[in-house]
Amino acid sequence: MEAKAILRNARIAPRKVQIVLDLIRDKDLDVAMAIVRNTPKAASEYLEKLLKSAAANAENNHNMDKNRLYVAECYVCPGPIMKRIRPRAQGRAYRILKRTSHVTVVLKEKD
Repeated sequence: MEAKAILRNARIAPRKVQIVLDLIRDKDLDVAMAIVRNTPKAASEYLEKLLKSAAANAENNHNMDKNRLYVAECYVCPGPIMKRIRPRAQGRAYRILKRTSHVTVVLKEKD
């Protein structure tokens, strides 16, 4: 049995999210929440809400015990890229890529 939460089109680059996901993978839910709360990264805000959502899904939809949950899987995939233009000298234009992410967190119960 597993509980999943997905965040789509988050306005943060995937490689920034990946740093924090590597810290919480295979950790207990309480430990993962503590790590996310105390990590000074932009992705921590998104991941805290996502972990809470996955825990609520586990408790309410799958009748899992909240104290036995751990982060079984967590991964990020690149979402659509917003393309913007930056004016430069002599009529040139540089492209700015504003990247988005799809983040998935899967919680399971310990045996």
